[in-house]
Amino acid sequence: MRIGIIGGTFNPIHYGHLFAAEEVYHRFGLGRVIFVPSYQPPHKACQVAPARDRFLMTELAISSNPHFKISDIEIDRAGKSYTIDTVKSFKETYGRKAQIYFITGADAILDIGTWKDFRQLLKLCQFVALTRPGYNLEKLEKSLLGEIILVELPALAISGTDIRRRLKEGKPIKYLVPECVEDYIYKHGLYRETIRAHS
Repeated sequence: MRIGIIGGTFNPIHYGHLFAAEEVYHRFGLGRVIFVPSYQPPHKACQVAPARDRFLMTELAISSNPHFKISDIEIDRAGKSYTIDTVKSFKETYGRKAQIYFITGADAILDIGTWKDFRQLLKLCQFVALTRPGYNLEKLEKSLLGEIILVELPALAISGTDIRRRLKEGKPIKYLVPECVEDYIYKHGLYRETIRAHS
């Protein structure tokens, strides 16, 4: 079985995440794509909503898609979330024959040399890096280019950073995130002020 894992803060989840997961699902003939919201992302310094809120927003956003699943493995683990630990756990769950496709953005791939045990990680799973048309990957080690599949997606100008900024400024976010996620954000007053990462 081919399993896709898309990890991230999902802070908040938006249509860019959902489109990317669906594209990779079809392109590689995956059995399912599992969304894995992180508890404490080791490389993020931005304002991060509470882990449980990010999990629930993600769960709402994917609920209508039968081949999208969600896992709270990193939230239950607590502490910093390392991809190597998550991939090993899924390998144990699905067995050695399962092929793991780890889906992430090109921005994150540029920093892969700083990831915990990244050489071992590249042997455990197939990395799929999502890029925009014209995105420059010259900074990526040439030795890694052969080990990472690049998938170019249409330039969807949606980012969590922009969504959080718009909320702080009182601007609309409709059509940037699923309606259920928009409702959740307003109902719980997320991203209106400074949020502690571990609350």
